[in-house]
Amino acid sequence: MVSFGSRPSSVIRGGRAISKKIIVPFAILLMLLFASNLPAQGIPKLSVHSAILMDMTTGRLLLAHNADAPLQPASITKVLSLYLADEAIRDGKVRPTDTVKISKKAGRTGGSKMFLQAGSEIPLAELLKGMAVVSANDASVAVAEYIGGNVEDFVKRMNGKARELGMNHSFFKNPNGLPARGQFTTARDMLTLACDYLRQFPESIDLHSQQYYTYRDITQRNRNSLLRNYPNADGLKTGWVSKAGYHIVATAKRGNTRLIAVVMGAKTSKIRARETEKLLDEGFKMVQEKPRQG
Repeated sequence: MVSFGSRPSSVIRGGRAISKKIIVPFAILLMLLFASNLPAQGIPKLSVHSAILMDMTTGRLLLAHNADAPLQPASITKVLSLYLADEAIRDGKVRPTDTVKISKKAGRTGGSKMFLQAGSEIPLAELLKGMAVVSANDASVAVAEYIGGNVEDFVKRMNGKARELGMNHSFFKNPNGLPARGQFTTARDMLTLACDYLRQFPESIDLHSQQYYTYRDITQRNRNSLLRNYPNADGLKTGWVSKAGYHIVATAKRGNTRLIAVVMGAKTSKIRARETEKLLDEGFKMVQEKPRQG
């Protein structure tokens, strides 16, 4: 079993000395690889393409539904980009206070954004906030260029990290999840990523739980509606592309129990939220049930 203990939190993530080699617990890998679909009895039917749920406190895989079906990842891709950024900070390669000059490429990036201006200089920590809270595609490009030297090399690192973590059914083409031919992931792979991300960087919850972010006098709201509507929800990341639908990597903590759910391919954002809440409700019920005697 694996314990996901809490650590002191800070919005600007400092460099704590941790071993560079990341080891995914063998028990978790086995559960992720061999878990079956949702049990037929006692489990609500889910109106989504795929889903998976884990009790992170114990490493127990609770539910899985079509969890190995590939889909375009959309903005949940940013969890992997943020992982690499946090890793670079932890290893002393960059600092949160570093100033990042915004390129024309980053400034022109479409979709959800911070409205970065080409030629401006922004602290790295601000760009990470924009990625985590308002899913800023322009910030993702700026971070990729700063940490990787260029977007292409950063994406190579993303895929290298995915292989290292055992995400064997994923391939990424960009750092933000904008539609790209040949880019895909699965609910199971995203669960693998999210579990290790929160295990390695538990302070990242401070960013993902923020409901609003303001930059250049523009205030935007976090698209994760569970932060407002589901008790004890505190992350993690939503996404949407037209061909794949609405995704979410969601986490909530009650007492000492933290659950993490991945839901992919909902038809609307309301369905995504409803089905994720349903999944978390069932998960907390399962965790609280006492083992049967005899």
